[in-house]
Amino acid sequence: MSKKEKKAWSGRFTQTTRPVVERFNASLGFDRRLYRQDIRGSVVHAIMLGRQGIIPEKDAKRIAGGLKRIEGEIDRGEFRFDIADEDIHMAVERRLKEIIGPVGGRLHTARSRNDQVATSFRLFIRDAIDELTGKIRKLQSALFAKAREHLDTIAPAYTHMQMAQPIRLAHWFLAHFTALDRDVERLGDARKRVNVLPLGSAALAGTNFPIDRDWVARELGFDSVSKNSIDAVGDRDFAAEFLFDVAMTGVHLSRFAEELIIFSTSEFGVIDLPDAFCTGSSIMPQKKNPDVPELVRGKTGRLIGHLVSMLVVMKGLPLAYNKDLQEDKEPVFDAFDQLSISLEALAELTPELKADVKKLAGRAEDGFMTAVDVADRLTMMGTPFRESHAIVGKLVRACIEKGVGFSGMTAKELGAIDPRLVKVKPGGITPQKSADGKDTEGGTARRRIVQRLKEIEKEIKKWR
Repeated sequence: MSKKEKKAWSGRFTQTTRPVVERFNASLGFDRRLYRQDIRGSVVHAIMLGRQGIIPEKDAKRIAGGLKRIEGEIDRGEFRFDIADEDIHMAVERRLKEIIGPVGGRLHTARSRNDQVATSFRLFIRDAIDELTGKIRKLQSALFAKAREHLDTIAPAYTHMQMAQPIRLAHWFLAHFTALDRDVERLGDARKRVNVLPLGSAALAGTNFPIDRDWVARELGFDSVSKNSIDAVGDRDFAAEFLFDVAMTGVHLSRFAEELIIFSTSEFGVIDLPDAFCTGSSIMPQKKNPDVPELVRGKTGRLIGHLVSMLVVMKGLPLAYNKDLQEDKEPVFDAFDQLSISLEALAELTPELKADVKKLAGRAEDGFMTAVDVADRLTMMGTPFRESHAIVGKLVRACIEKGVGFSGMTAKELGAIDPRLVKVKPGGITPQKSADGKDTEGGTARRRIVQRLKEIEKEIKKWR
């Protein structure tokens, strides 16, 4: 069979496709991973054609059987891919005809590759959202467990990478947990817009055949059908939104990874990464490099790049479908893959993190981190906060000049700065008292964290 005869669209052409065009035009090398979604959609489409009397029901059954056989062949690695097929959709149709003969040609009745591709892609992204959500939840479960483990670990928190205020380490783990909660919410919200069936839009104008789009939507698990056939085949908003959600999740993972890298350095030395997630140096025997967090941080740039790539491809396209949209899949596939492995790695690493509880507690004593508490107590005694702030600023400067902390100042020295400081007794405000003083919802007080842990525990039971 000649290459010209292999093409489903070759009737209008007098020349065979040049080899360079075959290579340039083909997407089979990467879109073959859509085969399950393509076959799933095609089976339902074929059954619908039979139900509607558009093709004989016996032919619909033969088509469905042939498609399931093809899925098995691909699963087992027995399927022969040919670049002349251009894409996975034509590859499946070609093999279907080999298996059941000319009847296989009926499958493409009442559809175009335009709505076929859009349907398969939406199914893939829907599956990807569900899988990523599960992996995010695993990482969140690990963060929750560490938060519960370190409920009574006092640690310094930072702003501008300067020691700021004492917290319970549990609060830090739950901060990363909370960011991931938003990522799950975003993915779930995006899923609503992904879960719209484009099949039935055909090339761009709909079809002349009496198809039942609502039945197909129900069978494939879509919530609704597209309302405009032109938009349905040219729309890739759902892919761009997915890539944004993936990139945003990557940013949250990167921030967590960055802190693991910083806090595990010898300069900080308050977090120890498990050896199984680190590597050594080829020249420096003493090195323990945080490769996993570094890769998570690095791959996030790649995820952001995929989002930009998609938006740039989309920005100048006229309606409806254009071949440019072939460039939509590789960014989505790679973004999904990279975020998946990043989530898996961090979900396995997190339970094995070791915190130096004594060192963290000691660090929480440094840096005048109870200064806000001193200012707050002055304010509670009737001093305007801005005045309180200035008084405590003078106290900090005096301590630095003397080389002591708040507890190293005598009552006479405190009185010389401001008599009101004597009543406040700055040296008696411990990091633990400071943390537990933040007894508002979302604060660092032990009572509030315990309350939040109980809420999360109930949520986790629902995930399962």
